[in-house]
Amino acid sequence: MKVINMEKQNIGLIGLAVMGENLVLNMESKGFSVSVFNRTTSKVEAFISGRAQGKNIRGCFSIEELVQSLERPRKIMLLIKAGQPVDDFIDLLIPHLESGDIIIDGGNSHFPDTIRRTKYIEDKGFLYVGTGVSGGEEGALRGPAIMPGGSPQAWLHIKPIFQAIAAKVADGSPCCDWVGDNGAGHFVKMVHNGIEYGDMQMICETYAIMSNLLGMTAKEIQGVFDDWNRGELNSYLIEITRDILGKIDDETGQHMVEVILDTAGQKGTGRWTSLAALNLGVPAPTIAEAVFARAISAVKDERVQASKILVGPEPVFSGEKADFIVMLRQALYASKICSYAQGYQLLRAAAKEYGWDLNYGNIALLWRAGCIIRAQFLDNIKEAFDKQPDLPNLLLDDYFKKAIEISQDGWRSVIATAIQSGIPVPAFTSALAYYDGYRSARVPANLIQAQRDYFGAHTYERVDKPRGEFFHTNWTGRGGDTVSTTYTV
Repeated sequence: MKVINMEKQNIGLIGLAVMGENLVLNMESKGFSVSVFNRTTSKVEAFISGRAQGKNIRGCFSIEELVQSLERPRKIMLLIKAGQPVDDFIDLLIPHLESGDIIIDGGNSHFPDTIRRTKYIEDKGFLYVGTGVSGGEEGALRGPAIMPGGSPQAWLHIKPIFQAIAAKVADGSPCCDWVGDNGAGHFVKMVHNGIEYGDMQMICETYAIMSNLLGMTAKEIQGVFDDWNRGELNSYLIEITRDILGKIDDETGQHMVEVILDTAGQKGTGRWTSLAALNLGVPAPTIAEAVFARAISAVKDERVQASKILVGPEPVFSGEKADFIVMLRQALYASKICSYAQGYQLLRAAAKEYGWDLNYGNIALLWRAGCIIRAQFLDNIKEAFDKQPDLPNLLLDDYFKKAIEISQDGWRSVIATAIQSGIPVPAFTSALAYYDGYRSARVPANLIQAQRDYFGAHTYERVDKPRGEFFHTNWTGRGGDTVSTTYTV
């Protein structure tokens, strides 16, 4: 006879794909009891009789059964595809909930959806959390970085579980803390993913230069990344790049990286980051170029045809390879700093726009372990914001200012050599353009504004007048005095 455990479970989870299964096992391993449900109930059966067998995990075969199995206030986490499926499950859950119960969306939802859902759920007397979870399947099982936001009252109830399952740094601190109201958690995760896009593209550009210009083998490049992972570039992405470059394909005997087709996929979070930057008027060119680089990789057939028609220089290197590799490391590090600076500028603008009280140093702590962009220099970011909480840009911090100064000559040389050799380095070049633009006291936007005033009477400000005063010139002598609305910077 089957024995049914009638004790209430600590938390419920809907969605038994890889991330969902691993998070459930993580929770159970930390002493929490979990109820699980999946719309395809055969997955529940397979999980309960497989990886979850003998553990304090209860399989449920309906929404009502899941809800009734949980202690109050109920905590129900969704790990399902972003978009309409989240709204559908919310509406399925609501009729079974009671005041104060908590719905948690742990997927990669777009932050405006989370803002909307938080209000919708709170208006019905429940609580809502939209949380970023980073670390992939291994992180979900062993400890991810978790970035929760939403209804502040929910944090007290989910904090013990989330901080227990999160990745820990050397001093035992969890890579999980409350981020802010409504969509703040998912916004921070979105920016994390945008920075991830930039990091990956810059590493790939480094690989391309070593392979196509320096003529290095995958094994030789692996050795360079292994060396770099022992210094300031120490990070998860450098580490796994080193490991990838050492993998041999069983079928061909070649390095695995050489038999993989050069077309990269994406799920949309990098694009969301770029769109958010455009909407908020924040310069984030390196993240955007990383998204565009994936887009151009996708037109493989066109590129193959174009390679037979369009001409450009052949990569030829005549310098000292060891010296150039040092400069390449400097270019990667300096570009990485600029990419993170752009991400943090975006966080600051969003906090102002949406009324979030973001702690920028703590966000760096959330990313120190468990997540994809975990890196040694996040400690330096934390220190920068500890010294100056209102720091407008990471480039102005003493540590990062000095790092750029040390790296700048090598950074410029690498980019110039790549361009002269016909090797595309969009992330490197956009990062340098961002740096040069940010450090310029005067840029040619005065001419842009003159052009706008000429054809559209959009007005301009003058260098010899106070900011906020707007002027218009009748450039042709044929226009009138009517002007358009004043321009927005």
